[in-house]
Amino acid sequence: MEWRNKKPGLTRCCCAVVALLLIAFCPVKLYAQVSPAEGSKLHYRIIKFYDYRVAAGATFTFEIASGNYNTEDSFKKNIIVSRSGNENKIIAEVPSFGAQYTWRAVSSSGNAKSELHHLCTGMIPNVDTNVSRLRILKNSEQYKDAYVFIDGKRTLYNMQGQPVWYLPALPGFNKEKLRDLRDLKLSPRGTITFLLDQQAYEIDYDGDILWKGPNTGVVSGKRAEHYHHEFTRLANGHYMVLGEEHALWKLPPSKDSSVLHDDKVVWDKTKKTIDQKIDFGTLIEYDEKGNVVWSWKSSAYFKTSDLANRKTPKGLYDIDTHENSFFFDEKAKVIYVSFRNISRVVKIRYPDGKVLNTYGNIYKPGKAFNENGLFCYQHSCRRSQKGYLYLYDNNSCNPDASPKILMIKEPASDKDKPKTVWEYECNNEVKSDKKQTGDKYTTGGNVVELPDNSLFVSMCSGYSELFIVNMDKKILWSAMPEKWNPDENRWEGTTQYRASIINTRKDLEGLLWNSGKK
Repeated sequence: MEWRNKKPGLTRCCCAVVALLLIAFCPVKLYAQVSPAEGSKLHYRIIKFYDYRVAAGATFTFEIASGNYNTEDSFKKNIIVSRSGNENKIIAEVPSFGAQYTWRAVSSSGNAKSELHHLCTGMIPNVDTNVSRLRILKNSEQYKDAYVFIDGKRTLYNMQGQPVWYLPALPGFNKEKLRDLRDLKLSPRGTITFLLDQQAYEIDYDGDILWKGPNTGVVSGKRAEHYHHEFTRLANGHYMVLGEEHALWKLPPSKDSSVLHDDKVVWDKTKKTIDQKIDFGTLIEYDEKGNVVWSWKSSAYFKTSDLANRKTPKGLYDIDTHENSFFFDEKAKVIYVSFRNISRVVKIRYPDGKVLNTYGNIYKPGKAFNENGLFCYQHSCRRSQKGYLYLYDNNSCNPDASPKILMIKEPASDKDKPKTVWEYECNNEVKSDKKQTGDKYTTGGNVVELPDNSLFVSMCSGYSELFIVNMDKKILWSAMPEKWNPDENRWEGTTQYRASIINTRKDLEGLLWNSGKK
């Protein structure tokens, strides 16, 4: 077998010139032959290697050495990975970030060898285990092949606490805004989605941007949609994201002068009316081309709801709803939308947007509001495989209480009420340093049901622990994201908004090969 670009008569300098010319004038063809490309700097340790110059059906071994080598002898002495197969591609893991590696493909007979290729892995503080870590509190053989995204660290970890991927610096990203990254997760199409600086992104494993929210303000009526909290690629290939609509809501006249001092109130003395400035929530569905194919505005529901009766004991209108999560059950064609600040989950029918039910307190005229008995300042509402509504209850109405995970049976008729059928109080988990977080109540948090009905939980701000708990309330796996505090010479909890899980190694490999550069 003969390998291209192998020209014995050329000096090393000439080879470099030829390589640069090839890259300049035919980059696509060259990249399609070999990956990682020569001299690549990678933001991951689990790497897809392939060489399409290998004959189809032939047996080859991919060899990887630790270090940068240009001679046969030095390369062979430092081989750390040797993987064989009948294809021209493999997935292999190198041990470290911030390191150099050399690799090649060799035929089973040893007669055909590719030239030596070189790559290095990058390094950022979030994957430097001297300053940042995921400390495993309880290991699990059952979930050893799963992986966890932590948005606060912008990093993917294996279940043994080792970082394997981090979000690279992408075009147009503001490094100062990276701390605000949210909802980092694997999509149903084997891509990665997240929110950053009120923008929605979909990228591949290599960090190339595949899709970006149009953010044109078609739904909000303003210059932008102000994407926030949750962004999901749907099973049908579309995208759904939360947004905001800034609007005025004309409230009933009030004799209470305290209302007039609210900076969100517009008082018309002539008409004797009060307009409240409200950040209402929106929910937007886009197709692959960025066209709005469906949207829902919470303002249409709330302006005719009981929310006008929600007043503080001092008589102030308190109608900041704070939309913070959604779940679209595409088969049942219903969407659940969570509104944190009023402790309410709204169930709407798709596509007509009709509100089918609400779970939370109903506010009545003349009565100061009190929170519902089900949950308080909840996050991450979802529907279970058995049809229950489940969520992460921050339980913030009770400052000395712990957060909970709730599973709720929805009412079958108007005469029924929602009923908690399972709950787990997170009272044995590790609390973050309150001095560090500054939070009186917990914020953020999410819960995801796994295929075996166990629950993956991220406790987030005020706490830091991640864990998996089964229906028997047994902790199966747990870990603590931490960072090193050099001033106090100790490790402390790192807060994050959400975490997500890749269930199997097969799912991860689907992400690797779905880069569009096969």
